[in-house]
Amino acid sequence: MSINTKKNFDANLKFVYSDNNTLSVIFHDNNLLMGVVGEFNKNLKELEKLADVNLYSRGNSILIKSTTDKNEIVKNAIQFLSNQFINNGSIENKDILSSLDKFMINEKVKNQNITEIIKTPKKSIIPRSEKQKEYVRALRQSDIVISAGPAGTGKTFLAVAIGLTMLLEKKIEKIILSRPAVEAGERLGFLPGDMKEKVDPYLRPLYDSLYDLFHFEKIQRMIEIGDIEIAPLAFMRGRTLKNSFAILDEAQNASDMQIKMFLTRIGENSKIVINGDPSQIDLPNKNMSGLDRSKKLLSHLNEISVIDFDHSDVVRHPLVSKIVKAYNNHND
Repeated sequence: MSINTKKNFDANLKFVYSDNNTLSVIFHDNNLLMGVVGEFNKNLKELEKLADVNLYSRGNSILIKSTTDKNEIVKNAIQFLSNQFINNGSIENKDILSSLDKFMINEKVKNQNITEIIKTPKKSIIPRSEKQKEYVRALRQSDIVISAGPAGTGKTFLAVAIGLTMLLEKKIEKIILSRPAVEAGERLGFLPGDMKEKVDPYLRPLYDSLYDLFHFEKIQRMIEIGDIEIAPLAFMRGRTLKNSFAILDEAQNASDMQIKMFLTRIGENSKIVINGDPSQIDLPNKNMSGLDRSKKLLSHLNEISVIDFDHSDVVRHPLVSKIVKAYNNHND
């Protein structure tokens, strides 16, 4: 049996190749090994299931047994997860999926443009598809970005991440997050509590994105002092947004005039992002939605980027992509 040993660049891991299609990943730090393997081997089991390989935890090693190509993919995934644990102190299910996505498609993470990585205080975010990379570039370069596509494609999350990094780098003074959560305030009276308590349930996905990227207490402080503002779309009328990063989420439920109103709030040193899923229009008359019309009317302007996502860009649970594709095929 011939054995070839290679050391990882960061010296935390060592890879031992055997001639029986077995690759051993040896950890020099047991805490790192435990973090990657997960409690009761849950991370290892998830990686094994998604990659369709056999994985074994033996002492201070993880053994990979499959084809040569798959061994390399899983080796790279373990490297990625190790760095994720070192940088963020934890590994989530979406990190496991992401670790495989990157290497199953031509090992594209090796060629990832460093300018596309979004570094936030809690984690570093790497776009997982070509369309997401295009979206991140547009968020950084264009004054206005309009994106449309199914749930789980990262439209809101990536936009919030870019906005937060710009705020922390003092490139802007305020992040404004908005949704057409209520219709001219008419439904608020039926909900208990003050105005904030009435609208918060509609805006919860925006809070979740913020808390996923920065510490809860610091986000709360930014909201209290006004560095981050979360408000229904109806509250934006008549304002001029200066030195701001403004995101309109769920824009498929905004009318043509509402989207026009939001877009024309843009002021000096500001960016506006419009996000929506045309398949999830909740308006009584779907023709009232202004998302598609805004794309058609404004796509020719150089300062405005229009990004269309599809099911192949979904980065949530793998089933989400399959569900979206099935519904699209049925509708077609």
